[in-house]
Amino acid sequence: MLMLLFCVENERYALASEQIVEIVPLVNLKTLPHKPDYFAGVFNYRGQIVPVIDLCQLLHGKRSRDYLSTRIILVNYRGDCSLKSHNSYILGLMAERVVETLHKSDLDLVDINIQIGTAPYLGKMIVDEQGMIQCLRLEGLLSDSEEIHLLPESFNSDRTLLNT
Repeated sequence: MLMLLFCVENERYALASEQIVEIVPLVNLKTLPHKPDYFAGVFNYRGQIVPVIDLCQLLHGKRSRDYLSTRIILVNYRGDCSLKSHNSYILGLMAERVVETLHKSDLDLVDINIQIGTAPYLGKMIVDEQGMIQCLRLEGLLSDSEEIHLLPESFNSDRTLLNT
């Protein structure tokens, strides 16, 4: 399995490549009022308004730094939302040092058997010569209440955003 590696603070994380739509450079994001701190904003991706989550802010309470390697990872997001009337949509994940991939077998992924109720997005671990890499579970990234605020219907209803 091909994994995309990135950093949040100085910790390495991985996402399975089949979850990724595209990786884009940092773009100017339109900020929206009354959204949580980890919500970086929205941008126009091929005529669709895409919400962007700052993973550094979400996981560690600090904004992503504007490195040349800071990118927006576009993923197909379904989530665990109890409102299953919506389909998957594209969600942007801003992260630092998005520059490396790694091939690993499913057998190389270690289940640590630790459940952290406030962090259901933490998946299996990969151990390599540089240390440990935490795999992210996209479906556990946002709570139901957080996810409801990021449903694309709430952005695409305002067509003026498309012109920014």
